[in-house]
Amino acid sequence: MKRIFWILSALAVIVFASSLVNSVSLPTINHNDSLRALYEKPVSEWPKPDIDSGVIYEELAALPKDSSYILGERNPVVQLGKMLFFDPRLSSSNQISCSSCHDPDLTWTDGRKVSLGHDHLQGTRNTLSLLNVFIQKSLFWDGRAESLESQAINPIATHHEMNMEPPKLPYKLSKIPGYVKLFEKAYGDDRITVDRIVTAISEFERTIRSKKSRFDYFVEGKFNRMTDLEIRGLHLFRTKARCMNCHNGTYFTDREFHNIGLTYYGRKYEDLGLYNVTREATDVGKFRTPSLRDVMHTRPWMHNGLFDNMEGILNIYNSGMGADLIKPKGDQVKDPLFPKTDPLLKKLNLTSEDKEALLAFLNAITGTPYKMPRPELPK
Repeated sequence: MKRIFWILSALAVIVFASSLVNSVSLPTINHNDSLRALYEKPVSEWPKPDIDSGVIYEELAALPKDSSYILGERNPVVQLGKMLFFDPRLSSSNQISCSSCHDPDLTWTDGRKVSLGHDHLQGTRNTLSLLNVFIQKSLFWDGRAESLESQAINPIATHHEMNMEPPKLPYKLSKIPGYVKLFEKAYGDDRITVDRIVTAISEFERTIRSKKSRFDYFVEGKFNRMTDLEIRGLHLFRTKARCMNCHNGTYFTDREFHNIGLTYYGRKYEDLGLYNVTREATDVGKFRTPSLRDVMHTRPWMHNGLFDNMEGILNIYNSGMGADLIKPKGDQVKDPLFPKTDPLLKKLNLTSEDKEALLAFLNAITGTPYKMPRPELPK
């Protein structure tokens, strides 16, 4: 009897303990809470990103505290460049200015698939935004300009853009008294030259910078500026989605060139990118990695402007950009110029929830557009 009593007593204790567990609300582990805790730490303590062997990268970072716009207002060379940038008289028709393709109201691009210039002629590539252009080592989608100065002269001279013969431009501007005064103020004398024109435009372009996004405020410690969904997108961006292999650092770009499988080799939209500049077979189909800062304001996307839906872009990256489908066939096997998609591109196996979070993060790194009033031009 005594043994049975002790067995029944033990069972009663177990039942009582079980009822206590069921009656008490135990804390649940929330994945979003754990990610928020991880990312509210200093950036140096964030989880290690998924980076392929051999890739040199920089950790994501907030924008530096910068006063480029304010400094530009005090710099006479920058102010001259601003006037020149917005002035259609730099074109042969007096109708096209730098701002025709790089409109501050459109995040310093034009919102078109490809640019539109002199005589309504179309270009062949999408207009890159000028935001943060000062960081670039070379310019254009194919890197053909080695400096902002050499970039600035290109659209002025190109037939389907501003169609102006550069040697004629100084004389044209010298007939505008307001410019004579501005050049004297900027350079100490009133001599107007092509070099001074492109220098001034370039110095103005160097002041065009992104404004802070919610991501920047979050990194600075204002943790309520990003939602749980955006933080999950940040984590995916750095890990499973593999984005940081190319889009890293303060400006979300490695400033390098990659073939992501959009050469359209042998088809209507063929564009061999960097190869057209270097003539190196290994450069076929390579294009600049664009900065993702303010990316949601710069549609349409890619070098050809054929992509106007970010959800669709995430889908094709999720598939590995179709790298498995771009294989040489027949005579193409021996073709040294057949495009080779960058091995960094792999199938990602992202879920619909993953893609929703990534899209939310891309919105979080998109700041408020800077609205620059067009200046009153010299007369």
